Amino acid sequence: MDAATEFKPWSRDTMASLVADDIPEGWYVNLGIGIPTMVANHVPLDREVIFHSENGILGMGPAPPEAEINPWLINAGKQYITLRKGGSYVHHADSFGMIRGGHLDLCCLGAFEVADNGDIANWATSENDTAPAVGGAMDLAAGAKRLWVIMEHMTKDGRSKMVKKCDYPLTAPRAVKRVYTNFGIFDVTPRGFEVRSIVPGMSRETLQARTDAPLYFAE
Repeated sequence: MDAATEFKPWSRDTMASLVADDIPEGWYVNLGIGIPTMVANHVPLDREVIFHSENGILGMGPAPPEAEINPWLINAGKQYITLRKGGSYVHHADSFGMIRGGHLDLCCLGAFEVADNGDIANWATSENDTAPAVGGAMDLAAGAKRLWVIMEHMTKDGRSKMVKKCDYPLTAPRAVKRVYTNFGIFDVTPRGFEVRSIVPGMSRETLQARTDAPLYFAE
C-alpha cells in the first residue's frame, strides 16, 4: 500500500481537542472563528480555562444542546454558546481593552497561510473569500502573549498552507508560536517549523512532501 494512504488525518474535532489538552490551567484564551471555537467543547468543567470572545464575552463555555440554546448568547462567529460559572458579558470596547492591554495568555486563530518565520495571513481582499476584512485578528495577534493557529494543512486544491512566504496579505508578522493541522503539530522556532507530533501512520517524507516550507524533526 502507498505510504500516503496509510494514515487518517485528524478531524477538526480532534484538532480542537489537542489544542484544549495543551492549554495550561488558569490561562485567559481568545478563540477566533472557525475551528478555534470548538476548543471550548473539550475543556472539562473541573479545569479553569477562561475563554474570551471578542464580541464581549469572558468565561465562554461549550456549545449548548439544541434544547438549551439562548438565542441572545453567541460568540464572534455567531455560534450559540454557554457561559461557565462566573462568566460575564462586557462592552465591545472593554473586550478590546483586554485584547490590546496584553491580558490574554493565548489567542487561537484560523489562517489561510502561516510562514515558517511566524507570519500569519488569515484575511483576504477578494470579495469571494470568506474573510474579506481583517477585523479584530490583527489586534489579537499583536496583543495576546501567544498565538496558536488551528487550520487544515492543505487547501481544497492541494496547496500547502504552511509556507516559506505568505501570498495573502499579512494579519501580523512573526506572531505565530505553534500550528495545529490535521497532519500534525508544529512549533515555530528560529530555524522554522519544528515537528512536535505527526498524525499516526504518516511518514516524515509524506508530511514534508505536503508542506511547502522545510520541516525540522526533534530527535
